[in-house]
Amino acid sequence: MGGAAPISIQSMTLASPVNLEGSVKEIQRLAHAGVDIVRTAVPNEAAAGNLPELVRHSPVPLVADIHFDYRLAIKAAEAGVAKLRLNPGNIGAASRVRAVVDAARERGLPIRIGVNAGSLERELLAKHGRPTPEAMVESARRHVRLLEDEGFEDIVISLKASRVPLMIAANRLAANEFNYPLHLGVTEAGTPRAGNIKSAVGIGTLLAEGIGDTLRVSLSADPVEEVHAARAILESLDLRRESIRIVACPGCGRLQVDLIRLAEEVEERTREIRKPLTVAVMGCAVNGPGEAREADIGIAGGKGEGLLYVRGRMVRKVPEAEIVDALIELIDEVEPDPDWAFSGDSITWTPDWDEAGAPRAP
Repeated sequence: MGGAAPISIQSMTLASPVNLEGSVKEIQRLAHAGVDIVRTAVPNEAAAGNLPELVRHSPVPLVADIHFDYRLAIKAAEAGVAKLRLNPGNIGAASRVRAVVDAARERGLPIRIGVNAGSLERELLAKHGRPTPEAMVESARRHVRLLEDEGFEDIVISLKASRVPLMIAANRLAANEFNYPLHLGVTEAGTPRAGNIKSAVGIGTLLAEGIGDTLRVSLSADPVEEVHAARAILESLDLRRESIRIVACPGCGRLQVDLIRLAEEVEERTREIRKPLTVAVMGCAVNGPGEAREADIGIAGGKGEGLLYVRGRMVRKVPEAEIVDALIELIDEVEPDPDWAFSGDSITWTPDWDEAGAPRAP
């Protein structure tokens, strides 16, 4: 994490490690959806006691989320977690901070310091009057110094707020002050309907400025939805290319196919496909053929039918009822080609069908 490493996607289990079976199933679902790192709350001894088994069954690195009890952090480190999330200023005396640092250092574990605008120290609120970017960075600075005083610098920092402008401003300040990886997120963003938009604006703004090394989209929803949203943010900025990218027109009065249904069905059926292809679902003859040609695979709708394109060449005409199945078949057959780009007539790829849609002779 950090430096030239790819930006990682994080999420957090809803289940507690006390529910070992439920936690394992949830982590496996998140891994299947494409998560890189999973965080789990460790609120008590029973949860900490299950961490060795949870680590053993997790296909991705596991982060232990600790608050106040330094003994839980030590047990989590001993259990084999990949990272600790805690605020050293909340776990008591310097001897306790030193004990956690020693446990982390011995096992090569980073520690993430998490600052939340909703839980700033009282003296900082009194000093700054309210949660401000400066107050959040000052809080992070305090926690960082506690670790640095122990000679520990394997640190990740997050500064989160439910207000997007506050989150953006705090992370800009942090990026200028700290030389540590930053974990991005709009905390308590809400349900997917509003939360995805707030997260895309906040996280996306910072990523576009080159700020951020890892992220979580925090939604009041199944955490798998967080992973899908995070992946969409990264892919929209060309920071990750591993999934199907769908280009679909908004529709208008020229439509002669059920474009919205087609686009939604294509999106749903390609959601879990790990293949960096662009698929265009276009509704009419105005922009449709052009967009379809420039995609790896595209469909341009007509009257109850569609023209299928593969990398610039029209390969087939299909009835509307067969469009989605035909697109999925092509997605299975077409391999990613990072060097391909549509450039008028300079197409060298040869389709498996002739212009009439008939199979070519082998």
